[in-house]
Amino acid sequence: MPVFYLSKDIIFPPTHLAEKDGLLAIGGDLSTERLLLAYQQGIFPWYSSDEPILWYCPRKRFVIFPSEYKVSSSLLKLYKKGVYTYSINGDFESVIQMCSGIKRKNQDGTWITDEMIQAYIQIHEAGYALSVEVWNAENELVGGLYGVKIDDFFAGESMFSSESNTSKLALYHLIQSTEIKMIDCQMHTTHLESLGARHILYKNYVNQLKKLIKK
Repeated sequence: MPVFYLSKDIIFPPTHLAEKDGLLAIGGDLSTERLLLAYQQGIFPWYSSDEPILWYCPRKRFVIFPSEYKVSSSLLKLYKKGVYTYSINGDFESVIQMCSGIKRKNQDGTWITDEMIQAYIQIHEAGYALSVEVWNAENELVGGLYGVKIDDFFAGESMFSSESNTSKLALYHLIQSTEIKMIDCQMHTTHLESLGARHILYKNYVNQLKKLIKK
C-alpha cells in the first residue's frame, strides 16, 4: 500500500490503508488540532530525531482495561504504606523531560524529541494530556508517566522510574484516581503484558473509542 504524505490540511488518510507495521502517513505537524484528530482515530506519531514525522495506526492494539489491571500484593502494600506521595498533573514538563532522558534497553537515543516535548506540553496546556508524578520522602520526582487523555480514554506515551517500582505505582495511581476506561499502550512490552495489557483488533478498539470519547 502507498504511504501518504500529509499537507498543511488537518486530515489523515483512512486508517485501513496503514502498512502491516502500522505506518499510515508521513509529514504534517504536531499541532494540538492534528494530534487530537489523530488520537480520536487511534493514530499516533512515533519517529526519531533524524526522521520526518511518522504516523502509525497498528491493526492490533495493545491496551489495558483498568478492570483487568494486575496489581501484585507487594505493589499494593507499597502503595498503601505511604512511602511515596502522588499527584496528577503536578509537574507535566518534568515528567516528559525525565521520560526523554532515560536510557532504554536496545534503543539508541529517544523518540521524545524537543519537537515532541513542546507539542505535548501544548496539548497538556489545552487540557488533553495528563501526567502522574511519584514523589519520595525528600520530595524528589522518582517516577511517573504521561499521555493523552480525552474523556475516558488515555493513550500512554511514556513512563519512567528512578527508584524500583515507581513507574508501576504511577500507573496504579492513574487507574485508582481517574475514570479512564481504556489505556492504549501503543507498543507491546512484556512488562505491560504482565500488568494485564493485551491485544485487541482495531475494529474493537475503535468501537471502544466511540464510547469513551464523548465530545
